[in-house]
Amino acid sequence: MALFSVPNVQLKGLAVSVPANTEDNMQLELFTQPERELFVKTVGIRYRRVAAKEVTAADLCFSAANKLLTEMNWQRHEVSVLIFITQTPDYIIPNTSSLLQEKLGLSKSCLVFDVNLGCSGYVYGLSVISSLLQNIPNGKGLLLVGDVSTAVISKNDRSTTPLFSDAGSATALVNTGAGVMHFNLQTDGKEYDDIIVPDGGFRNKTNTESFIEREVEKGICRSNLDMKLDGVKIFNFALREVAPNVNALLQTYSIAKEDIDCFVMHQANLLMLESVRKKLQVPAEKFPYSLYHFGNTSSATIPLTMLVKENRKLSSEKAKWLLSGFGVGLSWGSVYLETENVTCLPLIEIK
Repeated sequence: MALFSVPNVQLKGLAVSVPANTEDNMQLELFTQPERELFVKTVGIRYRRVAAKEVTAADLCFSAANKLLTEMNWQRHEVSVLIFITQTPDYIIPNTSSLLQEKLGLSKSCLVFDVNLGCSGYVYGLSVISSLLQNIPNGKGLLLVGDVSTAVISKNDRSTTPLFSDAGSATALVNTGAGVMHFNLQTDGKEYDDIIVPDGGFRNKTNTESFIEREVEKGICRSNLDMKLDGVKIFNFALREVAPNVNALLQTYSIAKEDIDCFVMHQANLLMLESVRKKLQVPAEKFPYSLYHFGNTSSATIPLTMLVKENRKLSSEKAKWLLSGFGVGLSWGSVYLETENVTCLPLIEIK
């Protein structure tokens, strides 16, 4: 386990953008009516936000970041670090963070780079940007986290289509000289192909065969440029690894579970998360869900859930948080942090 602490950096602002277009799993033709009802009841996802073809994760994150900078009255030249976490970049080359730096009007002295992570991306991203900012006195940073997962999903695949949505987030962080974040980050690359887009990289380059959609099993048709998800393995992985990771973090830093105001998990599956909650012995009122209305937005689920479900805790209270992300990689991790009077923008909808 990578257990470590980062002092002096605090979360000061949060904004999230989602596509205005909403799709309803109760109208999904891949399922019969009884299957739709059972899916919504057990997996917990009714509605999904689906980006237009021309809208990218960078577009969603730009919208959130641009409005957040304006709301917080930050001068663009004050931003020292910008990190963009996504698995759906604008291009293979160049890094999308460079495009965002220019579009946001940030200084040429701003440090920027991309990180290719999915479901654990927000927690990992907080660890990376806070580690950099702690060495920059009064440094200000933007963590941009988002995906348009629907762009790599076959509409004929019932194992992925009803799960995934699109979103982008912007988190403002500052080296205030106070506060601390505690992290516990883990990886198991042996299980890398439990969630994978097989073709399109440089291991398996795109070829004429890549575009051919084939029936894998009944109700599951996809090409090698579409996401493949082994739901059973991911479910078992989450039940096996998430609670021990969180408990190890709390024990290592002598944090009482009862003192934490809110546990925000990656929004993957209601049945899975309820099992994790019970393993952790956390009361339901401290364990919010955004699944029903927003689905699985990959790397953006944690900031989205914080914003739409726990806005008051963020914007007008002093609160203690435990955030946990887990999935593709396989990669997982948790972070403990405290917030007070965070600038929170209303949810932004992009047409």
